[in-house]
Amino acid sequence: MPLFDHFRPPLSIRRHWHSFHNSWATDLAADLNKRLPTNYLAEANVRFGIEIDIATYDETSLSGGVAAPGWTPPAPTLTIPYADTTEHVEVLIYQQADGPRLAGAIELVSPSNVDRQTARDAFISKCVAYLSLPVGLLMVDVVTDRHTNLHAELISRLGSPDTTASPGLYATAYRRAERETGSSVDIWVKRLTLGQELPTLPLWLPGGLCLEVALEESYSRTCLEQRVITHGA
Repeated sequence: MPLFDHFRPPLSIRRHWHSFHNSWATDLAADLNKRLPTNYLAEANVRFGIEIDIATYDETSLSGGVAAPGWTPPAPTLTIPYADTTEHVEVLIYQQADGPRLAGAIELVSPSNVDRQTARDAFISKCVAYLSLPVGLLMVDVVTDRHTNLHAELISRLGSPDTTASPGLYATAYRRAERETGSSVDIWVKRLTLGQELPTLPLWLPGGLCLEVALEESYSRTCLEQRVITHGA
């Protein structure tokens, strides 16, 4: 299924982008739940921005650096040094009862994430917090009526030169890694093009579990279920 422009006519007149993104996030979560270990759970959290949270209840059964059966993740596009924040001034409130711990997030960028500097700063701060936990992170930006590249801003916030970002649509995956040379962030970058199929990216969860996130599969299924008609789109 080719990637459609959900934010400009003619499709934006016939279909609401936020309804489609809601359904896409739900479908992505359902697909992940078919392949996650029983002690993990993926839930769509739709508040526009849209994200998919993956929580783990017990990580003791995971071995280090193991991909999901039948799939080998590609090498990262690049690896950059990662300097964690060592000073925190914050108030944290935890529920003491046993419950899920955040392990991964898939962020579907919405127009409101990029239309103001304050919104961009908040989005990037959340992504930096994910990496510091560490939490596996995947970002998908198919917004065509805004031109800010949040991936580039995230790389800049991490203190590295931007060598992969370019104007346009993209999907990116991030993995916080600890190596003998120090902390680093592995990054996978895929440029998206209207009219072309979506890529598959790795989502690395704490404990070394790697999931195959087939964006094309879930996107195509959502297009069919939501009756996004190709003619004139």
